[in-house]
Amino acid sequence: MTTEHFDVVIVGAGLSGIGAGHHLQTNCKARSYVILEGREAIGGTWDLFRYPGIRSDSDMYTLGYAFKPWTEAKAIADGPSILKYVRDTARDEGIEAHIRFGHQVKSAAWSSADATWTVEAVRDGAPVRFTCNFLFLCGGYYNYEAGFTPDFAGTEAFKGAIVHPQKWPEDLDYAGKRVVVIGSGATAVTLVPEMARTADHVTMLQRSPTYVVSRPAEDAFANKLRARLPAKLAYAIIRWRNVLFGMFFFRLARRKPEQVKKNIIDMVRAQLGPDYDVDTHFTPSYNPWDQRLCLVPDADLFEALKSGAASVVTDQIETFTETGLKLKSGAEIAADVVVTATGLNLQVLNGLSLTVDGRKVEPARTLSYKGMMYSDVPNLASSFGYTNASWTLKCDLTCEYVCRLLNHMSRTGLRQATPRNTDPEMGETPWLDFSSGYVQRSIGAFPKQGTKAPWKLHQNYALDLMNLKYASVADGVMEFSNPAKVAEKAAA
Repeated sequence: MTTEHFDVVIVGAGLSGIGAGHHLQTNCKARSYVILEGREAIGGTWDLFRYPGIRSDSDMYTLGYAFKPWTEAKAIADGPSILKYVRDTARDEGIEAHIRFGHQVKSAAWSSADATWTVEAVRDGAPVRFTCNFLFLCGGYYNYEAGFTPDFAGTEAFKGAIVHPQKWPEDLDYAGKRVVVIGSGATAVTLVPEMARTADHVTMLQRSPTYVVSRPAEDAFANKLRARLPAKLAYAIIRWRNVLFGMFFFRLARRKPEQVKKNIIDMVRAQLGPDYDVDTHFTPSYNPWDQRLCLVPDADLFEALKSGAASVVTDQIETFTETGLKLKSGAEIAADVVVTATGLNLQVLNGLSLTVDGRKVEPARTLSYKGMMYSDVPNLASSFGYTNASWTLKCDLTCEYVCRLLNHMSRTGLRQATPRNTDPEMGETPWLDFSSGYVQRSIGAFPKQGTKAPWKLHQNYALDLMNLKYASVADGVMEFSNPAKVAEKAAA
């Protein structure tokens, strides 16, 4: 088996991986890199998900790359538009040539003696191997192979179709049929109004409510500004406006949760009218931003409910039947198609098995350094976005930091950078402070965060901007070294 060497191996050719390619070839021009993509296409999430109405729940002025202005009219964009944006970036930046498709990365082993990662992947069923000096994981946070579906009783008796949004059948015909969408998260609130356009009726069946907010799909101010200013300047202004508003809203929700909760619920009442049972169907038991808020552009979910094309039922499933679902309240819902919009299966470190000098890395026993590297794991970073803001905001900053780190090592002649926690009083907290079911099911397997910087996650773009883009990489916590073998060669 032949082995190819690159300075940097990037895992994943989605939104994060394409961004990483841009930053490397812009800021680390002397570094060679390759992107290993397990699937046969660019786009990651935006290529994988094909369900009706798929769209972003973040505005494209912050979900878009800092270096490539979003120029479409809609700020809340549909999936195909986002996929085109990612693929256009890869083509325009010459990143396509660096991608190896169909390379499913399985494991990576670090050798301190060689200051090198050996990356094992599978291509067409055969093993392939790469070595690199730095490993950058940009494959997202969930398992692409299968989403999460609870073990519902009676599914074998159901005569209709049961589909998960992550594996949407191309030939699924739901026109004129009775549809039940199980779930109340971002996917469910996207599916319901879109499917209601042609279905006989769509029922959103939820165990408990979620906060749902509406905003226009088009940002009128942004479109006016773009018409008057150069694209990059307008984009930067709008991006910062949206970032600052998002930070303000999140802080307000944390400081005054009851006030924010009331405001959100009042907005829903204004949309649905005084006779709708908002208390039952749109009033969560938790505080805003304990879970991610759901965005509905142009109030499309509320419009579907008001028209009668869709409805919400808040109850629990007792069993599937031949013709639908029987609920614990005793009610029954007839269905021809059931969509299990019940969440994702989170995946730690892109599902890779990692070793450092023969020692297996157990992610749950590591601390996350600046939300991107891991204690005692050299020359490895992962791109993981914000939970309370757009994914790409953090990923852009992570890429800039990785480039600064690589450039620092080039200037100093040091080849190994390892975050080390030497504080015996450092506490540990969960990596994500979210009560969502998809997080709680898997969070025990994830790295921890510390109680002090730089091990603590801020979920704050302004703080991260200072820490990742401007603060010194030689902060006393990042340990720089040369392995013994390299040092001996240099001396000789």
